[in-house]
Amino acid sequence: MLGGDIAALDDLLDDDVRFTDQSGRRLSKDDDLAGHRSGLLRIETLEPVGAPDIRICGDYALVWVTVDLAGFYKDEAFFGRFAYSRIWRQKSGQWRVVLAHCSAIPDDG
Repeated sequence: MLGGDIAALDDLLDDDVRFTDQSGRRLSKDDDLAGHRSGLLRIETLEPVGAPDIRICGDYALVWVTVDLAGFYKDEAFFGRFAYSRIWRQKSGQWRVVLAHCSAIPDDG
């Protein structure tokens, strides 16, 4: 995401991945990649807050992480703290994201 490497993102996302963004919109793999490819979404900073929480369940991995994220969306600068959840599935030796969710965390200040 930081490097805008579309090929790497394409490899990490399952063809049937579903992503719910911070606005509640449900996006497909094509939707997600298009946002990066077009420059609509540009990530400048992605800093983890604490360690990720990871649970392995057979061929699935459940991952929760909180990050401070900064960049541009539609050429408007943004910064915020976000909670991400991911479900990864291992298939044919390859781990790919099959389900993703993002929630904005309100500023405590």
